[in-house]
Amino acid sequence: MQVDPIDIGENAPKFELPGVTGDGYATLDFETYSLDDFDASALVVVFTCNHCPTAIAYQDRIKAIQADYDDADADVVAINSNNAIEEHSNGNEFYPTDSFEHMNARAALEEFNFPYLRDESQEIAKAYGAQCTPHAFVFDENRQLVYEGAIDDDREGEDVTEQYVRDAVDAVLAGDDYPIDTISPMGCSTKWKAM
Repeated sequence: MQVDPIDIGENAPKFELPGVTGDGYATLDFETYSLDDFDASALVVVFTCNHCPTAIAYQDRIKAIQADYDDADADVVAINSNNAIEEHSNGNEFYPTDSFEHMNARAALEEFNFPYLRDESQEIAKAYGAQCTPHAFVFDENRQLVYEGAIDDDREGEDVTEQYVRDAVDAVLAGDDYPIDTISPMGCSTKWKAM
């Protein structure tokens, strides 16, 4: 399925999704999060998953963004929309490790410091136009999109020279315009359910 990301200046699509926070132990307890639960001046929404090597490579960088901006009025939320159920695949790829149970275990194991939400219906991924994992969206205090795409310019994280998400967050917090609208995200394609 081909989806197009929302346009710069567009409002963040609303969501209400179950999520885990990685409090240091695996549990099936969860909280429900909505867009309105995040009231920081800058909001980073990252579509990611458990199985994709690129998403895994970015886990620590996503955690670092939340940690570094924790006192700077910015929030990070991650959403996993991948198909995890075989009966929904009908020839499409599916990854059982992207189930809510496995998300819960991953959040605990990796000590995620941000909510990790499950978009089982995939409606939120479609609304945002999430093309791959990871795919980042940065919103200002009015929840208007200022940047979407890659987190930075190095998949493996060894030679990062451009930090697009951090620069966009810095611009939002400073009240400045961010001159880069979009950098194509890199990673595994979103695993859609059969139509």
